[in-house]
Amino acid sequence: MKTHRDLKVWNNSIDLVTKIYKITSDFPKEELFGITSQIRRAAVSIPSNIAEGAARTSRKEFSKFLSIALGSASEMETQLIISRNLNYLTDKDSEYLINELTTIQKMILGLMKNLKSTDH
Repeated sequence: MKTHRDLKVWNNSIDLVTKIYKITSDFPKEELFGITSQIRRAAVSIPSNIAEGAARTSRKEFSKFLSIALGSASEMETQLIISRNLNYLTDKDSEYLINELTTIQKMILGLMKNLKSTDH
């Protein structure tokens, strides 16, 4: 039986969460309950919603959770840009993370499109 663990987008987003945790561990300690926490929660929300949606019984429900994951990805992108502007992230790290995130966003959109087209 296939599960969320078989989805490349879920695996990629798990990898991104790991990278986010490592990179944000160098953020200023006074940001622990600020931007650090916000980025981490948004990052964790992406694979979590993909997993929850994949476990649902209908394509419509799965698509709804993918939409939430996509929203979390946009939230995270915003927080990464703010972190770069505050010099918490280097331009190189910021560019790398945003490129990874963009790939995941495209994969989520592709999966949503696929779910919609197979509903007909």
